[in-house]
Amino acid sequence: MIESDDVFDDGTRPSGVERAVSVRLATVHGDFLAIGYLDRNRGEEQMVLVYGDVETEGALTRLHSECLTGDVFGSKHCDCGEQLSAALGAIVKEGRGILVYLQGHEGRGIGLLAKLRAMKLQAEGMDTVEANIAQGLPVDARDYQVAADILHDLGVRSVRLLSNNPRKRESLQRHGIKIDSQVPLLIPPSDENKSYQWTKRDRLDHYLPHLDIAAD
Repeated sequence: MIESDDVFDDGTRPSGVERAVSVRLATVHGDFLAIGYLDRNRGEEQMVLVYGDVETEGALTRLHSECLTGDVFGSKHCDCGEQLSAALGAIVKEGRGILVYLQGHEGRGIGLLAKLRAMKLQAEGMDTVEANIAQGLPVDARDYQVAADILHDLGVRSVRLLSNNPRKRESLQRHGIKIDSQVPLLIPPSDENKSYQWTKRDRLDHYLPHLDIAAD
């Protein structure tokens, strides 16, 4: 296994990912280059969508944690599916950018079944943080090392991070990615997910200033 503190003689760190395949992917937002990677550390398959020239500085970049219920089935419980669509649209509008779709991040890293159990606990009155803790699980078990490895492999010099989550920024910087700025990705709250969004703001430090406007 490649450890995060391993280095070559020239001072560089070995990549934890292997580029496996690339192919054009036409989407409702535009045509992307889809690149498949193998995460050597965990044996997981990862995918990144690239639009335009991203090797120059400041490419708009989204790290999107997989969410089967939101991204695929359109669940109203969270804002993940809407964030995914908005991020792809923003990248195309920008003219260049990257979306790293992170497998293994379901339920902030606790897995699909545990996430479904957490959703049941939330239906009974807990918030998303309490539901994880009640199962004896981490509030957020995600790691962004593989995302940093992918960005390094793409030759990215620096990014404008499309995220409300300060932990993503901190993790990428820790793994050697330069962050030029953090760009909010604000989704209007609905009756179904407003409690979820408030919890992210109040208990997980996400930058969601639009919630105060919505409340007013």
